Amino acid sequence: MLTTVLTVAGIAYFLAAIVAARSFISSGRAALANYAPGVSILKSLKGLDPGMLDAFRSHCRQDHGGEYELLFGVSSLEEPAVAAVRELQVEFPERSIRLIECPERLGANGKVSTLAQMAAHARYEFLLVNDSDITVSSHYLTRVMAHFASEQSRQFHQAQKTVGLVTALYRGRAHDTFGSRLEALGIATDFMPSVLVARMLEGGLRYGLGSTLAVSREALARVGGFEAIVDQLADDYELGERIFKAGYRIALSAEVVETSVPAYDWRGFCDHQLRWLRTVRDARPGGYAGLIFTHGLSLAMLNVIASGASLLSFWLLALCFFLRLSLAMAVGAEVLGDHQVLPSMWLLPLRDLIATGLWIGGFASNTVVWRGERFEVRQGKLRPSL
Repeated sequence: MLTTVLTVAGIAYFLAAIVAARSFISSGRAALANYAPGVSILKSLKGLDPGMLDAFRSHCRQDHGGEYELLFGVSSLEEPAVAAVRELQVEFPERSIRLIECPERLGANGKVSTLAQMAAHARYEFLLVNDSDITVSSHYLTRVMAHFASEQSRQFHQAQKTVGLVTALYRGRAHDTFGSRLEALGIATDFMPSVLVARMLEGGLRYGLGSTLAVSREALARVGGFEAIVDQLADDYELGERIFKAGYRIALSAEVVETSVPAYDWRGFCDHQLRWLRTVRDARPGGYAGLIFTHGLSLAMLNVIASGASLLSFWLLALCFFLRLSLAMAVGAEVLGDHQVLPSMWLLPLRDLIATGLWIGGFASNTVVWRGERFEVRQGKLRPSL
C-alpha cells in the first residue's frame, strides 16, 4: 500500500543522509591550502540577540594570517546594538572595527539593504557575511578563506569552476524553552542532513547558508551586488543560487559555526518554522514536495495505523527508528559536534511529528511572519500582507 512505499522511501532517505554525512566527514580531512587574503566581515545589526557580544568577540580572536576588518551596519545610531559595538572597539583596540550608519531602506529585506550600503565601505576583495548571533572558532577565517585558493591556481585546473562563495554548516545553541530545544534539534537532525544530501546528489551545493556567506567581489558584482536581492526573503539561498548560475562553484567548509536559538514560545517557534518552510516552497516547489520523504519516522507510524498494525509495519517502524537515531548521531553529534543532541534524543519522535504537521501547514498559504510583520512571499520576494 501507499504508506508502506512511502515508509521505504523514507528509510532510503535516512540511508542516503548517513552516507552523505560520511562523505562530508571524509572530504573535511583533506589538507587546506595556505591562502589568507584580506577579508571584510559585514554584520547587519537590529536589536540585541542573546550572547551577541560574545559572538562578536569570537570574530576578534582569529588566527587568520591575512588582514581582516569588522564592519557593523545599523539603520540608526539609536539602535541598541550600537553600545555592544562601542564596547567591542574598546576591548579590541588592535582590531579594525567600524560602525556604519545605513539609513536608506532599499527594499523589503532590511538586512540586505544594510549590507548593500556597508559593502561600499569595505576595504578588501573578499566579503564575509554572517548573522549577529554566530559564534566561531579561532580558525574560522583561515578555514573558510582557504577555499578561495583555487582562484590562484585555476590555470592548472581549467575544468574546475572558480569558487565564488563559501558557506558553512551550523549547530543551534538552545535556550530553556520547549520551542528553542525543538528548533535546535531540528537544525541538527533535519535541516543539516538535508543540506548534506543535496550536496551529494547535486555534486555540490547550489545555494548559501546564512551562517556564513564568504564571497568574492567579482562574483558578487556578476550577480548585481546585494542590491539585486534586497526584496528577497531567503537572501542567503538566493545569493548562492545566483552565484552558482553565474558559473561559479559554491564550497561548503568543514568549519562548523554556532548560532544562538531564540527562546521561542510555541507561537514563535511555529511562525519561524512556517516562514522557512514557505520560503523553501516558493523557491523550490518540487524540492518542497520531496520533503515528504524526509519524514520517514512519521510515515512509518502512519503505516502502522494504515496497515492495521501488521508485523511488517512494526518491522519497518523499528528499522526506521534505528536509522533515524543513527542519522541524528552521525550529523548532529559527529559532523556538527552538537552536545545537545544526545540529551534531547527522546524528543525526536515528537519533533518529527510536529515537523510533519508544519510541512503540511506550509501548503496552506504564502503568508509569513518576520520580525513581527506579516508578509506574502511571491517568487521569492516579500510583499506586505494586506
